Amino acid sequence: MTDGLDGIRLDKWLFFARVFKSRAIAVERIEAGGVRVNDQPCNKPGKLVRPGDRIVVSAFGHVRALEVAALGHRRGPATEAQGLYLDLDEQA
Repeated sequence: MTDGLDGIRLDKWLFFARVFKSRAIAVERIEAGGVRVNDQPCNKPGKLVRPGDRIVVSAFGHVRALEVAALGHRRGPATEAQGLYLDLDEQA
């Protein structure tokens, strides 16, 4: 089982949070080494993330640091997606 009550696949979460336009793009970026979870390199799209995890994404010439606030159940509108994370770059 890849989705649990306490976690969600990294690629799904990045898609739900609107970090990437598709899960396929999220998978490509993760496998290429452009994502870190809790300061550890991650190249497995199926890694479970949970609230409180810190994710750093390097893509499209930008680096974003996010903290998982909620798991989400779908890719909703941008306002819903923004509730899934805390932008650590804005807090600095």
